[in-house]
Amino acid sequence: MALRIAMIGAGSIGFTRRLMGDLLTVPEFGDTTFALMDISPDNLDMVGQLCRRDIAANGVPAQVETTTDRRRAVADADYVICMIRQGGLEAFQTDIDIPLMYGIDQCVGDTLCAGGILYGQRTAIALLDICRDIREVARPGALFLNYSNPMAINTWACNQYGGVNTVGLCHGVQGAHWQITRCIELWAKAQGLLPADATLQRRDVDVVAAGINHQTWFIKVQWQGRDMIPLLPELFAAHPQFSRTEKVRIDVLRRFGYYSTESNGHLSEYLPWYRKRVDEIGRWIDLSSWINGETGGYLRVCTEGRNWFETDFPNWLQADPPRFVPEQRSEEHGSYIIEGLETGRPYRGHFNVVNRGHVTNLPDGCVVEIPGYVDRNGINMPVVGDLPLGCAATCNASVQVQKLAVEAAVHGDVNLLKLAMLHDPLTGAVCNPEEVWQLTDQMLVAQAAWLPQYAAEVPAAAARLAAAEADGTRVKLIETQGAARLQTKTVEEMQQRAAEARANAQAADKGKMTKNAG
Repeated sequence: MALRIAMIGAGSIGFTRRLMGDLLTVPEFGDTTFALMDISPDNLDMVGQLCRRDIAANGVPAQVETTTDRRRAVADADYVICMIRQGGLEAFQTDIDIPLMYGIDQCVGDTLCAGGILYGQRTAIALLDICRDIREVARPGALFLNYSNPMAINTWACNQYGGVNTVGLCHGVQGAHWQITRCIELWAKAQGLLPADATLQRRDVDVVAAGINHQTWFIKVQWQGRDMIPLLPELFAAHPQFSRTEKVRIDVLRRFGYYSTESNGHLSEYLPWYRKRVDEIGRWIDLSSWINGETGGYLRVCTEGRNWFETDFPNWLQADPPRFVPEQRSEEHGSYIIEGLETGRPYRGHFNVVNRGHVTNLPDGCVVEIPGYVDRNGINMPVVGDLPLGCAATCNASVQVQKLAVEAAVHGDVNLLKLAMLHDPLTGAVCNPEEVWQLTDQMLVAQAAWLPQYAAEVPAAAARLAAAEADGTRVKLIETQGAARLQTKTVEEMQQRAAEARANAQAADKGKMTKNAG
């Protein structure tokens, strides 16, 4: 099968090589052409060298093209995979640092909250440009697989306004599924239901998760035919690691009755209850890993990974290349979806798609994350039905923010953007309306280079900030590094633990949420 797969944002260190290797594990895909595109020639060149080296070492006839011309990469593509970070680390820094001046302490800032909403303004408009290229020059019916956050906002915009069938992919469900599996394994051994040396696999525990990306809930968990949901609060509280690292998730589980797919740090910033008071944040997080709630943790590890890759690249070329074998294949959905569509081998996963009555108490037209099945007949999404009421209430609050954010991004509407920020659960819990209005103006001005749809509005935002400064009505900012911010390591500091730095730099899953999640 001589497929052409375009990868947009291919300078992404982890995802590009990982997804390429996953695809080349499939015997039928050996003749694939990978069209790698990135706006950074240097990053693209380094990743391209590594990909070509990996292909040669595995003896497959696949080809790699590299280009900074997106339209050229997309031309005649059967599939387009997106992994861009619009604005790069420079814009990401402002997603974290500017809200912090207003008391909004984020761990990740890439999905909801102030940082995620602005990230969506940058990214959704860029993805619509990619959709235009797909419509005009890709093969008819080309599928757009999106890994870029904010997942729901981006996937919503592409399907509603981009005119391209877009499926959003995330590994949060897999990671949480592994956690549940580890808890059941520990409990079953204590109950004498498993031998002491037994190891459960994720496939041994049947689950159904449903909701919205990063707020998806395990509404079915069965092991050997037994309903495990009533036991989960007890099992997680008794786990020696998760009882320390997942305090927000366990508290939500105890109160809602259902476990959320997303990490402790992620979940804590999507809700209005756990990060709104600086003196309480430490109670809910753990600093053994950034993903457990560290202030700006994802920005730190991404910055360290990029700096290390650029410094350590010659050693990467000398290292043993990965093997394209089934046991090394990752749990990222992308390769399995393409395999199912092209070969007919069935695959079941959890995907982000437009809600068409699939989750009956979330709005039609929003983007939901639910189980799906893939084979040669296509991607088939069954009806889940109602979410539990508490879970639906939390998701609905976020869905309305996402809807405002999508409409703001597509139309360059500052008022809708400010209303999205105002209705965001954590932003609204921390800030009053005037603070939200000023915060939004400040972020618009800081990120103007990546917000073309707001070009006519940025001067007015800057004027409002200047006028408030002149007449003394400007909101007073907070001088803080956050409740739990760690210093970004220098390259010299990372060299003291080079293997760890290299693993972080090359990881597609920087939270280590899959395979080894506990």
